[in-house]
Amino acid sequence: MQMQTLAIAFMATVAVGGVAWVFLYPLLSGEKKAEQRRAALARNEPVVRQVDRVQRSRRAQVENSLKEIETRNQKEKKLSIDARISQAGLSLTPSKFYLGSALFGGFTFLLILLFGGGLAAAIGLGFAAGFGLPRWLLNYLKKRRENAFLKALPDAVDVIVRGIKAGLPLYDSMRVVAEDAPEPLRSEFLAILETQAIGIPLGEACGRLYERMPLPEANFFGIVVAIQQKSGGNLSEALGNLSKVLRDRKKMKEKIQAMSMEAKASAGIIGSLPPIVMILVYLTTPGYISLLWTHPMGIFMLVCCVIWMMIGVVVMKKMINFDF
Repeated sequence: MQMQTLAIAFMATVAVGGVAWVFLYPLLSGEKKAEQRRAALARNEPVVRQVDRVQRSRRAQVENSLKEIETRNQKEKKLSIDARISQAGLSLTPSKFYLGSALFGGFTFLLILLFGGGLAAAIGLGFAAGFGLPRWLLNYLKKRRENAFLKALPDAVDVIVRGIKAGLPLYDSMRVVAEDAPEPLRSEFLAILETQAIGIPLGEACGRLYERMPLPEANFFGIVVAIQQKSGGNLSEALGNLSKVLRDRKKMKEKIQAMSMEAKASAGIIGSLPPIVMILVYLTTPGYISLLWTHPMGIFMLVCCVIWMMIGVVVMKKMINFDF
């Protein structure tokens, strides 16, 4: 009797457990919710596919934009002298630039010869004055113009955003910037409007801004406008985000410059110390140090020192300069 009772209790327990497994396990394991999610996804599959197509289209546009950036960077490494003159904001032709460089180099050569500097020194300084100095001046003017452009670009983007929110078209908002902005921003936006006036789409005209002003910020602006012209979207919101990014980049750049000023000052002191010591020793005891350029071994040591100094200066410049 007792065995029958135990067997019945065991069978009842197994039955109850089986029923509980059938009805409660899907709820506890989440299978029912998973089935509901799969059903919802099946119902929304057309919408998901449409969103996926939109995302793929935008991804393709971004990839094309990145390829264009890479192509532009490769072209930038092989800039002609005409493009450099244009980026510096000068109205010279390449022939006038070469002629002026040659005249300045020849004048320096004759000036060194007249003051008894020797033929080798005259050739070296004449070459530096005719070939190196004009190009350094060109790069200096180009850098100064780019800094002035970066300083005024965030405010110009804010003006465009306000104009679009007020109901003005993008073209008219950019015309307001071209009329009131300082140089060189004014001339660059005028060039965009003139390019668009001859039939080139506004997005492509803004993309060409990077060719005249090779800066990441100018490239950002061109990409935002070009993508909006192709795929649509809220242009005021996109340009507002761009303005915030430009201001954040400017703050970060200034912060990096402030943090690296101590290292730059130390590098300047270290680099200028040997020439200063050499000049001071020459002023006090010229016969002691004149062996460096009168004796063959001294000339060899002086050349080696100059080479090592140049290597050290280049290394220090690479260490304290940050690409941003």
